[in-house]
Amino acid sequence: CTVIFTRLATRDLHKPISILFCNLAVSDLFTSFSGFWISMLFITDPDITIFGSKDMLAPYALYTTSILSTIYNLVSIGIERYLAVAESMRTRFRVARNHSIAVVFISWVLAFFLGCLPLMGWNCLQAERSISVLYSPFCVNYLVFIAIPNVVVAFIVPLFTYLRIIIILRKRKLRMQACSQATGTYRSAETQVARSSISIWLLALVSYAPFFAGVVFDAANRRCHVDLYPGVYIFRNCTAMLITITCLGNPLLYTLRLRRLGAKLKALRCLSASRVPACAI
Repeated sequence: CTVIFTRLATRDLHKPISILFCNLAVSDLFTSFSGFWISMLFITDPDITIFGSKDMLAPYALYTTSILSTIYNLVSIGIERYLAVAESMRTRFRVARNHSIAVVFISWVLAFFLGCLPLMGWNCLQAERSISVLYSPFCVNYLVFIAIPNVVVAFIVPLFTYLRIIIILRKRKLRMQACSQATGTYRSAETQVARSSISIWLLALVSYAPFFAGVVFDAANRRCHVDLYPGVYIFRNCTAMLITITCLGNPLLYTLRLRRLGAKLKALRCLSASRVPACAI
C-alpha cells in the first residue's frame, strides 16, 4: 500500500517501469489479502483447510491468481529492464507507457483465467481419486498444470534477462576501456545490477521452490490426509509464509534499489550516446 500511495501521490506513473512497480504492489496486496483470508478460515474451522471444502475454492483461487500475477510482473520487470539497457545498443524497440498498460492487462487476464479454473469446474469436490492432499479440494493435475510452467518461467526468464544486462554492461565497459575512457560508471552499474539481480533471483528461488517441491510431492503421494498430518501441513504453512515474505521483499528490491539503478542506466545511455560515436571517429 505504501508503494501504491507513494507512486500515485508523486504522479510517477507516466514511466513504464513505474506502472509495473505499482502493479507488482497490487499483486502483493492481493497475495497478502488472500493469505489472510485463508488464515481466518483456518482459525474458524481448521478441518476445511486440511480435508478441503467448497468454502476453500474462492480463497485458494484468489491466492493462485495473485501468485501468478506476481510471477508475470517479475518477468515483465526483468524484460523491461533488459530492453531499457539494450535500447542504445542494437534494438530500436522502446517500451512505452501503453506497452506497460497492455502487459498489466494481459497478465491479470491470464492470471484470473488460470487461477479461477477451479471455480469454473476444474476441482475435486466430486472426484476424490485425484484430489490434492496439501490444497484440497484442488486437483493434483490442475496444480501440476499451474505450477510447473509458471515456476520455470519465474526462474529462467529473470535469470536470462539480468544475465544479459550484466553482459551488455560488461561489453560497454570493455569498449570504453578500448577507447581509453573512464569506466568507473560502468563498473559501478555492473556491480549494482549484479547484486540486485542475484537478490531478486534468490528471493524468487527461496519463495517458490518449496511450493514447487510441495506440488511434486503432492503429485507423487497417494496417502490420505490423516497419514500426513501434521508435518506436511506445517511445511505447507511455511511455504505460504515464504511467499508472504516475498511480498515484503519486492518493494525493497524493486522500488528502492532499482530507482537508483534506473537513474544509473539513464546516465549510461547518455554517456554511450555521446562518447562512443566520438571514439569511432
